[in-house]
Amino acid sequence: MTTTQQQRDQDALKEEFKISSDPDAAPVVPSGSHEKTEQNVVSTIEQPTDDNEVYSVFTPTQKKLIVLTASLAGFFSPLSGSIYYPSLNTIAEDLGITATKVNLTVTTYMIVQGLAPMLTAGFSDGAGRRPAYIACFVIYLAANLGLALQNNYAALLVLRCLQSGGSSGTIALANGVVGDIVTSAERGSYVAFASVSSILGPTLSPILGGLLSQYWNWHGIFWFLLAFGGVFFIPLFLFFPETCRNVVGDGSIPAPKLNWNITDNIRHANREKAELRVDEKKQEELRKNYRLTFPNPLSTLVVLTDLESALILIASGLTLACFYAVSTGASTAFRSVYGFDDMQVALMFIPFGVGGIVSAFTTGKAVDWNYRRHAKINGFPFVKNKQQDMTEFPLEKARLEIALPLFYLGALTVLGYGWVMDKHVSLAGPIVLLFVMGYALTAAFQILNIIMLDVYPGRPAVASAANNIVRCELGAATSAAIVPMAKAMGNGWAYTLLAFILLAYSPALLLTMKSGVKWRRAKKQKQEEKDARMMKDPS
Repeated sequence: MTTTQQQRDQDALKEEFKISSDPDAAPVVPSGSHEKTEQNVVSTIEQPTDDNEVYSVFTPTQKKLIVLTASLAGFFSPLSGSIYYPSLNTIAEDLGITATKVNLTVTTYMIVQGLAPMLTAGFSDGAGRRPAYIACFVIYLAANLGLALQNNYAALLVLRCLQSGGSSGTIALANGVVGDIVTSAERGSYVAFASVSSILGPTLSPILGGLLSQYWNWHGIFWFLLAFGGVFFIPLFLFFPETCRNVVGDGSIPAPKLNWNITDNIRHANREKAELRVDEKKQEELRKNYRLTFPNPLSTLVVLTDLESALILIASGLTLACFYAVSTGASTAFRSVYGFDDMQVALMFIPFGVGGIVSAFTTGKAVDWNYRRHAKINGFPFVKNKQQDMTEFPLEKARLEIALPLFYLGALTVLGYGWVMDKHVSLAGPIVLLFVMGYALTAAFQILNIIMLDVYPGRPAVASAANNIVRCELGAATSAAIVPMAKAMGNGWAYTLLAFILLAYSPALLLTMKSGVKWRRAKKQKQEEKDARMMKDPS
């Protein structure tokens, strides 16, 4: 064993048994085995330079509560979209419009759902997550009030866009919060908490929408959203802490007055009593960069120009596009095939959502297990709560080895669902397929989302906003097209086409697995050269 290898093993051993003096810091998890491999000889993984420096001062319990709250805030976007599905035919009848026109309100909702996070992501990276949350909820609540009072198609179309703009910004913020406080090594453990909104939305909202539409009226949907949004917003405003690393660093720096909240006040008072002093130099540096500026969407569009990001985003978008196509087409399909009313249609979303819930509480464990396995193979210390240099670590391979089988399974279930609906088989057929589809598509999307946060560790909200653009625009396209496609081709061939597109795209993910490390290495080198030039010539 070489001297370098011995030193690295000793450092890792010290890391295993080190106890942090910071009471807010999460415990350090022992690293895995450090076997020597050929890759270890070729490349050296950089380790944190300061042994006492943690990625976030929030405790594991605090992190889970913060991520869960952020995820529930993001719940309002899928909730507001999916709660609408069971009543689409009822709305069309009441307003005297066609099914195609009412489906257009779903399409425009999703278009705005993709574009709005471009604005909130950049704004929140500079001003903090809390001001962005406040702006989003004010817009959302105002839109719901208008929707509850309106009674014509033009107002419905415009206000649904405004409702989408307010609610969808919170999705990028939720992923931004995860990136603020959770490292790559522990990210899989938080999948269940971070995925609550995307799973509960499609599961619960159609049932709520069906109940409200059946026993009240479709205007009641928006009164419910107004009341629910207001009840959630008040405690969020009072207690949700600021997490943006550009504003509060690792959480040890007090937030500016605009980002004030009760939780941070109490937490910093306790830290002061424990004689944990604020790093004034770091605080001054963060305050210099603190700014309230009009959001610039170009920073999000830049992400789309990166090859690896584009390949991952398209895969993620296609996965959710199939999910949305099934959700949007369900109302028409189950009415025509089985003669269901609004409530019965809503109940058919339960197996879809249950599959998603199962995936949330199993996918994270599989992702973390495979990460640890690759860490052991590559002699890479597995350390929680410290952001390590991941340039030479095969992140894409570790994640996609779990995601690809699920990607294929999702495509096969979409194919099967189309044909069981086309052949009018027993209701058990679509129920089983919807469960498996909900599991596979949700799990694949979760892992692809994790990869995006891995690839863009410094700007998680921007990465999430780019993800939203692609998935929502592709979802809008399939939502608008699925009913005309089913009428023209039949359910079988319509969903076969979607499944074929998924399967045909899978080689792009295989390429990402193979070349991901090389692409990230080249990107890092390019950034270092750019930084060096700027230091030589600041002008």
